[in-house]
Amino acid sequence: MTTLRQLTVQTLTHLMAGGQEKLPVDDEARSILRQWMLDARTSGGRAAVPEASGKSNTADVMSVEEKLEFLRKKAAHWKPALGLGTLRETMVFATGNPHARLMLVGEAPGYDEERLGEPFVGKAGQLLNKILTAMGLSRAEVYITNVCKFRPSMGAEQGTANRAPTREEIAACLPLIMAEIRAIRPMCILCLGGTSAKALLGCDGSVSALRGRWMECQGIPLRVTYHPSYLLRNESMGARRSVWEDMLEVMVRLGMSISERQQQYFLPQ
Repeated sequence: MTTLRQLTVQTLTHLMAGGQEKLPVDDEARSILRQWMLDARTSGGRAAVPEASGKSNTADVMSVEEKLEFLRKKAAHWKPALGLGTLRETMVFATGNPHARLMLVGEAPGYDEERLGEPFVGKAGQLLNKILTAMGLSRAEVYITNVCKFRPSMGAEQGTANRAPTREEIAACLPLIMAEIRAIRPMCILCLGGTSAKALLGCDGSVSALRGRWMECQGIPLRVTYHPSYLLRNESMGARRSVWEDMLEVMVRLGMSISERQQQYFLPQ
């Protein structure tokens, strides 16, 4: 039988995953939650319940891996998104290191991502892998995800064609990506393209207008750059250098060493 404590944990965790950050409680409830925390500490177990503020306590309620697994299962049947009827049903969650210092956020899965169940595995993903390698990072070291967890539908004859998610589709999935950010707490976030930037920043503006400076999402430094697919369409040295300058700024933020050779990438010789 589910105990009151377990039911409380399940309920609060569900609220956190749905994007709720604060929950008013009276003094009696606060006292009970505090006692449960003390019991968990003295018994040598992990903290069992989040604080009333919605922030996490001691061992953060669950490990990062557990939080992400909870979110993955939640996302697979996320009614706010699937209920729209404009997204396909295969959920594509995320990949990479749950303890990553760098979190990369794209817009939505495409044909290849839906087929393989992993974000950024098509041509744009292959280019992203090369960019990470040039930075001195591997795909396994970072955390890669999308704002929208389902491939936007274009009807029965869609085939390999893809489209960007609508505002409504992004809004439906926004609580999931926000919960991912709270779970991982990376050192910085890199938005790949305007769709993810507008979603996380809550503003309009082109990539060219948003890139070139640090902003914040949930108190975490955030940088905007062009989506790798943009570089597949525009192979000019200027476009490549623009993206690379954003990567150099990310490397600085992460405290990575930058070689003279890296500094000179995509500059006119």
